[in-house]
Amino acid sequence: MTRTPAENARLARFAKEYEVSQNETVLAVERAVCGCDYGGTSWTTRAEAQLVARMLSLAPGVRFLDLGAGAGWPGLYMAWLSGCDAALIDIPLEGLRIAAHRAARDGLSGACWPIRADAAWLPLRSGAFDAIGHSDLLCCLQAKSAVLSECRRVVRPAGMMVFSVIQIAPGLSAADQRRAMEAGPLFKDTATGYPALLEQTGWRITDHRDVTAEYALAAQRILVEEEARADALVAVHGEAEFTQILGRRRRTLAALGRGLLRRDLIAARPAGPGAIPAQA
Repeated sequence: MTRTPAENARLARFAKEYEVSQNETVLAVERAVCGCDYGGTSWTTRAEAQLVARMLSLAPGVRFLDLGAGAGWPGLYMAWLSGCDAALIDIPLEGLRIAAHRAARDGLSGACWPIRADAAWLPLRSGAFDAIGHSDLLCCLQAKSAVLSECRRVVRPAGMMVFSVIQIAPGLSAADQRRAMEAGPLFKDTATGYPALLEQTGWRITDHRDVTAEYALAAQRILVEEEARADALVAVHGEAEFTQILGRRRRTLAALGRGLLRRDLIAARPAGPGAIPAQA
């Protein structure tokens, strides 16, 4: 896949984040904010991961695809929780290596397959998975339609997809739109809203929840936890990088306080030819 310079820069930043993600201070922040210690990069909390596992009906024998799996959060946790088989897809090898080590350490009862691949071009056979999840992935890339189309291709007719995504709140003034663009993930803007985008790529929404309040709480907590461990985190990241991290946190919080950003949890089932009817 051809990626823009901005996308390549974001991937490089993820790779760097995974390199330091297993530092004990970084993990302590993650435990305090999200209730996990995988080295995650999404805003998914333990409670949300448990909810998503239930929404996807994960269980032994279910084949689950986690896109943007990173170091294994939350997909690896959901596989451990449910006993399902899981394929973990991402591009940075740094995260997948951590996930593979964690899967072996946790002794999962189901199979686990870490695979290096682009979510917009999956090296997987059609109709191979019962359940698909991705946490704050679509707001970190531009090829949103291609990713959703690939998800539709590899899901079974009776399958389910559940994902979280951060986006710009609707109805903003031009000035607030600019402020929103300066905060949160790099590719949160969409020319087409997610309901229309899902319909265009062969999905029908079955559940749509606004989880902005939970996002704002996590954003506030991570800033507090990182500021409380500033000396240790400067030693991990370097002073310039840590200053930039705190700056991003504060911009995100300010945007959330003004109502410029929102985070949604969306469940969808396949629509169109071969799909199971809505009443089934």
